[in-house]
Amino acid sequence: MFVDSHCHLDFPELREALPQVLDAMRDNRVTHALCIGVEMDAWPNVHALATAHPNLYASVGVHPDYEDVDEPSVDLLVARAHEPKVVAIGETGLDYYRRGGDLEWQRARFRTHIRAAREAARPLVIHTRAAADDTIAIMRDERAGEAGGVMHCFTETWDVAQRAIDLGFHISFSGIVTFRNAGEIKDVAKRVPLDRMLIETDSPYLAPVPHRGKRNQPAWVRHVAEEIAALREVPVDTIARATSDNFFALFGIDRHVH
Repeated sequence: MFVDSHCHLDFPELREALPQVLDAMRDNRVTHALCIGVEMDAWPNVHALATAHPNLYASVGVHPDYEDVDEPSVDLLVARAHEPKVVAIGETGLDYYRRGGDLEWQRARFRTHIRAAREAARPLVIHTRAAADDTIAIMRDERAGEAGGVMHCFTETWDVAQRAIDLGFHISFSGIVTFRNAGEIKDVAKRVPLDRMLIETDSPYLAPVPHRGKRNQPAWVRHVAEEIAALREVPVDTIARATSDNFFALFGIDRHVH
C-alpha cells in the first residue's frame, strides 16, 4: 500500500483524465493522495476534488513562486483549514531560484502560513528552493515546529534535512530520487529516519524513472518507494508501510477510509 503525499489533481493535465488517474492509483495500490493548494482562487477546485472522493484530501495555501495573486490572511487560511477534508496548510515556503530583487513578499507570506498552521493546528507543506537557510531561519523564528509538517519534494543536503528533522518535520521524496544524477538526494534518502519519511509524485511534474519526461500521476509514487527501498537495501513493503503510517499520523487521516 502506497500513498501520494503531494499531487496537483486539479491541474488540467490530470483533472481532464481523473477517472483514469484514479483507476491507475487503485491498480498500483496507491490508496490515498493529498491534493495541494497553490493559490486561493483555484482552491475551491482542490477542495471539491477532496470532498468528492473519500481517498483524496486537500491543503490550502499559496505557492511561494506565485507573485501578484491575492495574499491570504491568517484568518482566511485558518477558516479554510477547518473545512472538511482539509488536512494541511501549504504549499508554502521560499523559492529564490527564478527570482531576483527584494523577496520580502515571499518571506512575509511564509510567516503568514506558519502562523495560520499553528493557530489551526494543521501541519505545514513546505517548498524550499535555493533558499534553505532563510527557510529554516523563518521556521525557527515562527516556531513552525509547533505545527509540524513536511519538507516536500526534498532537493537539499543532508545538513538541511537534519535541521528540518530537528524542528520536528518530515522529509518527502519525489521522482527526482530515481534520476541518475541525483546523488545527493539519494544519499539523503538513505539517511532519513524511516519514521520521518514521506513519498510523493508532485504530479503532473517530475515523473520518475522509468516514465521520465511523461505526465506524472499518483500511481507512479510506487517507483519512488522502490528506489528508496533499493538504496536502503530493504523490501519495498518496508518503505510503503513506513511512509503510509507517517502520512496518516501527520495529517490525522483515517487509513480505513478509501
